[in-house]
Parts: sequence; structure tokens; C-alpha cells
Amino acid sequence: MTLSPPFGSSLPFSLHISPTPLFSPSLSSPPFSSEPDWASVTLGVFVCQGCSLLHRGIPHISRVKSVQQEIWDTSEVELMAAMGNEPAKAKYEQKVPAFYYRPKHTDCKLLREQWIRARYERNEFEFIEKQEPYSAGYREGFLWKRGRDNGQFLSRKFILSEREGALKYFNKQDARDPKAVMKIETLNATFQPAKIGNPYGLQITYLRDNSTRNIFVYHSDSKEMVDWFNAIRAARFHYLQVAFPGASDEELVPKLTRSFMKEGFMEKTGPKHTEGFKKRWFTMDDRRLMYFKDPLDAYARGEVFIGSKENSYTVLPGLPPSTQGYHWNHGITIVTPDRKFLFACETEAEQRDWIAAFQRVINRPMRPQEYAGKFDGQC
Repeated sequence: MTLSPPFGSSLPFSLHISPTPLFSPSLSSPPFSSEPDWASVTLGVFVCQGCSLLHRGIPHISRVKSVQQEIWDTSEVELMAAMGNEPAKAKYEQKVPAFYYRPKHTDCKLLREQWIRARYERNEFEFIEKQEPYSAGYREGFLWKRGRDNGQFLSRKFILSEREGALKYFNKQDARDPKAVMKIETLNATFQPAKIGNPYGLQITYLRDNSTRNIFVYHSDSKEMVDWFNAIRAARFHYLQVAFPGASDEELVPKLTRSFMKEGFMEKTGPKHTEGFKKRWFTMDDRRLMYFKDPLDAYARGEVFIGSKENSYTVLPGLPPSTQGYHWNHGITIVTPDRKFLFACETEAEQRDWIAAFQRVINRPMRPQEYAGKFDGQC
């Protein structure tokens, strides 16, 4: 009996039923970097080791077995032959909204786990009515928000309204006026569990007076947090559909939310290059390089726009010979039409990573909106 190849693989994958209930697959060369070492014998799909751990979290839905090291019953082999990854995808993903985030293997555990639960446990993509929490165009609830000044997380009421084109939060439950109004036009959300110190931590950014404002939130319920994330993506999607009526879903979806290109500590000096270097937290958000005293600051201390090489932007390893006052030895110089920006990294590896991030942006031609001074990453 022969099974279809694992999803995403073109390699032959064979099952042989022997008189004893033994499952014996074979994978041929060239080496397959994501070999399906595990399978859900109740769902009939092959999974990687990382996903197998998440499937173990829903044992009432999915029971996993090792492809190589466990004994398989004939009925389990027959189920795998009858189902397989492609038919399972057709069944469990038949109505995934275009805006819904499909996690990659590099995404945080929260996104990957809730994607699996949405497909197999809650059947959200088989029944559209189950998508109401993030597709209705309106969402209201409470999130724990980090205070700007004291750093404490306090419960705050949030309202997301596509009709009003904004996400708002209120400092008091019965408050009539919101503490902040975040326009959907400039809204972004990205999960930052390590940075925030909570496995469900979400960083929301928006523009106010053309400056980036950060807020950090979480919820104790993982599904609630992912529903908020996808509700923001849905609102952004519908906004962009109106703003760019000729654009396809494929063009709009990458612009719904974005992860930061690079984050980390560097040292910097001032515009005269005579001030001492100070350690700052840097965030590279598309062409906007922001620096903060602390990674969880609400506002950036400053921002640097990174243009393209066609506009005379260049990144160079090292610092000018006359530079003084730095403690870290691995320098970076960004040359712009107006001035040079000097940074220093603690390690050579960090220097290399930052230069690569800057180079990717500089090599990319600028869009018309960027010439107009917009930093919001729109299409």
C-alpha cells in the first residue's frame, strides 16, 4: 500500500503492511530537511516533531505516533492511506479567511498551537459562523496593558471597530472617552512573548503625529489573544480593500501585520559624533529604525529613515577613524544624503546581522508613499 507524499514534499513515501503490525516508511535521497517523523493516526496527517508536541495537547482529537519507532496497527495504516495531508487540508482548511494568519514553523508557540486547535479541535474553517470572534468587524473586551510610566500590567477595556476605523482603549470601565485612539490605517500587531515576558504577549504599534507609539498587552486565554490578533488583521484587510480597490488578496495580505526586521541593543552617538556612545534598544520596522532606552518604552527616543541606494543611502562596516567614545568594537556607519549615523555592536555576529538587515532595505527601491514621508508600510 502506498501513501501520498507528505504535504509539501515531492519525495516518495511508502507504507508496507507486513504480517506483523509494523509501520516502515522509506525516504529517498536527496536529504529531506523536514522529514515527517510523526503522524496523527486519528486525523490521518503527517506532522513534524514540533507540531507533534502541539498535537499532544489535544489528545481527545489527535493521537500521534512515531513514524520510525512505534508499532502501527493495520487500521492506522489504512487511515493514513485513506486520508493524507492534502485531503486533510481540503477538509479542515476549506474556508480559511484570506486575512487569517497562517503561522510558519518559526512563529511563536501560541500562533502554531491555536492554528492547530482552530483546524482540528474547533473546526473554525469548516463553519463560517465559528469565525465571528475575529471577522465581525467589531470586537470588545479586556486586555492586560502595560502602564507607560510604572510598567505594571492593568486591565483595560479595548474596542476594535471597523466602522470607526480605529482600535481604542479606556483607562476605566465606565469611561466615556478613550485614553487612546489607534487608526486602523497605521495599526500593526506582532507577538513578542520573550520581550514582554508573557507567552501571550502582543505588541501593538500605531502612528501618532507621525511618531510610533507602542503598547504591550496580553490575555490569560490563548484563544482570546489570537482572536484579537486576527481581528486586527481582518480590520486592516477590509480597510486596504477600500483604500486599494484594484489590489488582489495576494497583494494585500502581506501588508496586514508585519514582524520587525531586526531588534536588539546597539550603541549610538549624536549627530556631531562628539558625544559619548550610549546603549539603546533598536527596532527596525521596515524603513523606520527606532531606538529606545528600554525595549518596552512606549515612545522611541528617535527615529532614522533608511532609504534606498538609488537615493544615496549606504551601509558600511566600521566607524570613521577619528571616532571616539564607543565601548563596543564592531561598528556600523549608515550614510544618508544628510549625515552619517554611527552605531556599535557588541559582537561581530550582531554587526553582521544588522548590516544584512540594513542592506535588504537599502537594496529595495522606494515606493511613492515613502517619498511622501509615510512610514506606515502600506502598499
